Amino acid sequence: MMYTKHKFASEHFYNFSYIQYLPKDYDENKKYPLVFFLHGAGERGDDLDLLAKHGYMKYHIEDGREYPFIFISPQCPEDKYWGNYVESLFKLLDHICETLPVDKSRIYLTGISMGGTGTYLMAQAEPARFAAIAPICGSGINWYGGVLKDLPCRIYHGDCDQSVDPHDSLSMVSSINREGGRAELTIFPGVTHNCWDIVYSDDELIEWFLKH
Repeated sequence: MMYTKHKFASEHFYNFSYIQYLPKDYDENKKYPLVFFLHGAGERGDDLDLLAKHGYMKYHIEDGREYPFIFISPQCPEDKYWGNYVESLFKLLDHICETLPVDKSRIYLTGISMGGTGTYLMAQAEPARFAAIAPICGSGINWYGGVLKDLPCRIYHGDCDQSVDPHDSLSMVSSINREGGRAELTIFPGVTHNCWDIVYSDDELIEWFLKH
């Protein structure tokens, strides 16, 4: 099953275009986990196929991998950032939960680069909405990291990243855990900005998500 393309319609919030993936043998009478994915700066614009360039949809298309969750990825407008649209992202998330059989206790948030930063922003705005998060090579608001202390969090970064300083991830982990959190940090030695292929090509993160 390939992903499908959709448009969120709202009078008061930004109308995101987004891609949607439903599990094989999808049954609307069952409840499914949801992975909400925020792309990086290079996938902004109006070409939804860019959203399958990285992440789980890449491996669904290239390798035929199937996943046990609903997958949603909205597209950020050209020259904008996820921080411009946090409230609208939550309205889109509400729409998905209202129209698809989402298990609301198993919503997982992840993103890469600009989307890693967006992951922090959404999670810090409403940490109780998510079961677990996985920001990848993003930059967080470390002075506010303590709000994530009760949220399972895995953070990933390459130690040779010249686009987003790995220190940003180190600072976020320190901020979260200083307040009693248990955020986990994985630093990939010798890896530059694109460490997300390592993360998403492996089922280990999926298995970790589904434990929460």
